[in-house]
Amino acid sequence: MGLFNFFKKQVATVIEWQPQAPGLLVWKYPAATDEIKNASKLIIAPGQGCVLVYEGKITDVIDTEGVYNIRTDNHPFITSLLKVAQLFESEHKMGLYFYRKAEVVNQGWGTSSPIKYMDEYYKIPIQLSAFGNFSYRLSDAGRFFTEYVGSQDTYSTEAFREAIQARIQQVLTSCLAEEKMPYTKIDAEIARLSTTMRDRLVQDFEAFGLVLRDFRIEGNSFDEETQTRIGKIADITADSHAASEGGLSYVELEKLRALRDAAKNEGGLAGAGVGLGAGMSLGKVFSNSIDEVTQPTVGVDPMEQLRKLKLLLDENIITQEEFEEKKKDYLNKL
Repeated sequence: MGLFNFFKKQVATVIEWQPQAPGLLVWKYPAATDEIKNASKLIIAPGQGCVLVYEGKITDVIDTEGVYNIRTDNHPFITSLLKVAQLFESEHKMGLYFYRKAEVVNQGWGTSSPIKYMDEYYKIPIQLSAFGNFSYRLSDAGRFFTEYVGSQDTYSTEAFREAIQARIQQVLTSCLAEEKMPYTKIDAEIARLSTTMRDRLVQDFEAFGLVLRDFRIEGNSFDEETQTRIGKIADITADSHAASEGGLSYVELEKLRALRDAAKNEGGLAGAGVGLGAGMSLGKVFSNSIDEVTQPTVGVDPMEQLRKLKLLLDENIITQEEFEEKKKDYLNKL
């Protein structure tokens, strides 16, 4: 060891965390041999704190900004001169671990794999992914240091985000299972679901020595298979609504569609799913089926009957000419 470096090691120093890295929760002051000398000045800036570890034990947690005098059993010159056999290293060790006291905001989270659950309303399997953000603040530095930092010189916000990710997904899975929420209501209930999850995650953050300040679900998405199932349900729902508006049931509308498609090809009888007697033409069945649903009914609102005819026209089940003819025929019978 050079004489200059030896004397430099023994003089008082100013200890501070500057510049403070935004991606770190904990940062250890890099003393060469952890021998912090008497009369050193410890500066705690706003938004910081410091854990003092002396001879292997946490002796103090400073969470108030200011300038502090450090006192140890390491007497300059004397202790090191007595430790020549140990390369001038004293057994009196002090580690200074600065920590971020200011709030850590806008930390992103996302499900690592789709969450699977059964939609109780539509009775279909759902696979959902979600993402959002959260904010927190380190409140119990002693616990956080003892339980999670240990002998590490640094602990990053990214390391904590990875540690909490699995718990967030577990809580979301549990909430969806308990809520039994149909997929159609998830977007409308995101704010309430976020609040429920935040309340449940509070204890998990406290176990780390942290306070959860905010938690949000920003969006969700479904896997391809789920989107296909949802698309089919949407089509059926739209058709059912259209049929109802036109005065038909969904089954009646599907029957007429099948007959329309099959009538274009006499070989499509099997596809139509209609039991026909021998010698009965598909065109005749199609015509009879249309007459059944368009037959004027006594006591029924005329506008409802006209809507039914219009639906058949829109579905290309009848032509414009047939529509006009049946409309005229119907109005003549009123």
